[in-house]
Amino acid sequence: MSLVAPPFPARRRPSRLACLAGAVLLVAAAGLAVIAVTQPARAQPARLAVSMSEVVPAPVSVQPSGGTPYTLSPDAGIFPQAGSTPAADVGAYLAGVLRRSTGYALPIAPAGSGAPARGVSLLLAGADPAVGAQGYQLDVTADAVVIRAQTADGLFNGVQTLRQLLPPEIESAVVRPGPWAVPGGRIVDYPRFAYRGTMLDVARHFHPVATVKQHIDRIALYKINYLHLHLSDDQGWRIVVDKWPRLATYGGSTQVGGGPGGYYTKAQFQEIVAYAAQRHITIIPEIDLPGHTNAALASYAELNCNGVAPQLYTGTAVGFSSLCSSKENTYTFVNDVLTELAALTPGPYLHIGGDEADATSPEQYGTFMNRIQPMVTAKGKSVMGWHQIGASAVQHSPGRIVQYWGLNTSDALVSSAVSKGAKVVMSPANKAYLDMKYTAQSPVGQDWAGRIEVRTAYDWNPGTYLSGVPASAVLGVEAPMWTETIVTEDHIEYMTFPRLPAIAELGWSPWSTHDWDAFRLRLGAQGPRWTIMGIDFYRSPQVPWGSGPPTTPAGRYEAEGATISRGVAESNHAGFSGTGFVNYDNAAGAYVQWTVNAAQAGPVTLRLRYSNGTAVNRPMDITVNGTPAATGLAFAGTGAWATWQTKTLTVNLRAGANTIRATATTADGGPNVDYLEVQ
Repeated sequence: MSLVAPPFPARRRPSRLACLAGAVLLVAAAGLAVIAVTQPARAQPARLAVSMSEVVPAPVSVQPSGGTPYTLSPDAGIFPQAGSTPAADVGAYLAGVLRRSTGYALPIAPAGSGAPARGVSLLLAGADPAVGAQGYQLDVTADAVVIRAQTADGLFNGVQTLRQLLPPEIESAVVRPGPWAVPGGRIVDYPRFAYRGTMLDVARHFHPVATVKQHIDRIALYKINYLHLHLSDDQGWRIVVDKWPRLATYGGSTQVGGGPGGYYTKAQFQEIVAYAAQRHITIIPEIDLPGHTNAALASYAELNCNGVAPQLYTGTAVGFSSLCSSKENTYTFVNDVLTELAALTPGPYLHIGGDEADATSPEQYGTFMNRIQPMVTAKGKSVMGWHQIGASAVQHSPGRIVQYWGLNTSDALVSSAVSKGAKVVMSPANKAYLDMKYTAQSPVGQDWAGRIEVRTAYDWNPGTYLSGVPASAVLGVEAPMWTETIVTEDHIEYMTFPRLPAIAELGWSPWSTHDWDAFRLRLGAQGPRWTIMGIDFYRSPQVPWGSGPPTTPAGRYEAEGATISRGVAESNHAGFSGTGFVNYDNAAGAYVQWTVNAAQAGPVTLRLRYSNGTAVNRPMDITVNGTPAATGLAFAGTGAWATWQTKTLTVNLRAGANTIRATATTADGGPNVDYLEVQ
């Protein structure tokens, strides 16, 4: 699972004008680093049509027609199956994606009984029977796009393919000029495995609701249908439990390195669950038991065998904590937690962890797991846990899922569990862990399981990976991301892309399509799309991303191209956008000023990307057209000069040209500023 993380090396900047020569590479994540203004974007021509061969994951069957592509026009509509609310919901989702970049009205109306109308039809009839519960059939002619499926899940998956068949600019958050062409032909597609997941550890470092939602939006494009949230660990407890309130308020008050931590209220967790469900993603909550429990033990002394609560923990060691398996109160606690969590979770699984319980003897471990598994099934859920729950002392529960995270291609615990009827989710740490470094130069991540470049993540077969585990016992794949070193949304996106699409293809596509040389070309074609989405991904040298600098997202205003007073444009950090960033002088009054054009007057959201490698707040005044919009706006430390974060505020713009100025207010000067982006 997640072993000891190496501490971050100390990084100091000798002076405000001399950035660290060995600064690490860090690329900004999707949607982070934006000062967003609601306006039409600067015109950038779109490509005419994407090839049907560029889709990731690879479809089961692609039959290009070679005929005239379909071009989405201003009078097009979206036509979901009449009388189907789920199909209408998929239509509303598609309209939301397309309207923002095309500017078209795209009205939604029930599909008629005749020939598909001009636009996109979403039908729950007529699909190839092979598509099953999650697949789809997509037909594109010069007149219309028709997606057929047996379920709304299938329609949604077809919509993700349609997004990839449109030019990358379709992902823009502002209006682009088009044209919006879709290549003609037919795709019949369905998944190899029912389960295609990723995991986000919000316990080691807490990540707020907005970050999780952003992550959900990104992973949906690649037909990921499960998001596993690791909600508790030694360093923090991240979900409110009404009967045990100190779990969140005290146990959630810190994180690795001693930061402020955080937790989700029940309403916030339900918000995440609902947001994911709208994108046909099921949330799997994990409470790791009986180890990885220091946050709980620190919150309630009575959960400890000696009745003494330990201190909160902010390090990265593992295996030292355990609930007291001999106390009846422990099982009351676990049942209360699982009861409340099950009530928040419409999905079929509760993940009970079970890994690295080194402080628990095998006998205690078996006793504990055999007590708590029936608690899960009594709540109408299936047990899911790390593969250690396959221990012979642990009884098999109906529908049990073991998640394999080991480094070997055989495992007795997994084989034993499968022989008793368990299914397996494959997450081998040396293939699928998204927190492993790409290379020795990766700025964040660990390497205890090895370094995972894109080809390493792609070149393994989940159906044959473990000896003694037949493909029929494999439920699917999951790519976990542990967050000992993953602090910001930038980190999440950088470590996710491009590896998660590789894992997604292993979960979706038939093994007969597996071909590294073909995949690397399809993956490279995703690069412009990620850039438009704001995902400054890891540009693996194994993948042909294309020549020249990345496309600048529409509406982005680089700091180095703005008016600079008492500052300097520099490029001695890796990870900046454009040609560099602005380093403010150590002086009050230093500023960077952008000229921004707005199509109409009104309120907008501003998001500014910055880094501050000190512990000193570097406040700035933000003015719009000379009028104060924010005074003394805090720009706190980001942990390193190569760690970028985002500051957000709302202002009013006038129609036409506007000046936005960020002025340092103290002798420390301002933070490093990378860009202002207008969405």
